Amino acid sequence: MGRRWIMVELGEHAESHIVPRLKKVIDGQDPSGITENVGWQGGGGYRYFRLAPSLLQKDQWGQHVISKDYKPEMLAEAVCKLMGFTYAPSQNHFWQHGHSTENDFIYVTTQRLTYDALRKLSHEVGERRTLLVCCRAHDENTFDNLTVRKIPHAVMAKCEWGRDDYSLNIQEASAEPITEGDLDEDDTVEAAE
Repeated sequence: MGRRWIMVELGEHAESHIVPRLKKVIDGQDPSGITENVGWQGGGGYRYFRLAPSLLQKDQWGQHVISKDYKPEMLAEAVCKLMGFTYAPSQNHFWQHGHSTENDFIYVTTQRLTYDALRKLSHEVGERRTLLVCCRAHDENTFDNLTVRKIPHAVMAKCEWGRDDYSLNIQEASAEPITEGDLDEDDTVEAAE
């Protein structure tokens, strides 16, 4: 049909009704709607995303904090995306949660980092690499290879507040549509809100 559109569905009917119908349309097995009028024979695809819970929430004093719904991996992935890094946790270095270049990395933690912890981290990162450290709190940073930012403040600075249009800075996912064969039954993509 040559159409491109975005559909937002909430509730279980998204999986019980919408996904099965989309699969039938793609397979050419759905005679309802305009299928017959345009002679639709099937084809195409779709991408299915499940939004993650809101990253920020307000505490009892009205201050923004990281939501308790976020597991450490989810937080690291969300912060990587917001800071412009590719989420790619290293199996060898606990402090490599993502990268922006082959020598520029990001480390996300909810801990408070002391001067001694930053010194050890700087030593492990080495002179030829740089590291953006996003943490709850930190002592003074005097290390050239580390840039330290507090969360959630660093996260809030990257958010686009008060927008009433669709000009948000959203990175394009793969241009290729996902077809039925590409998506397992519980395979979903979680995106930070």
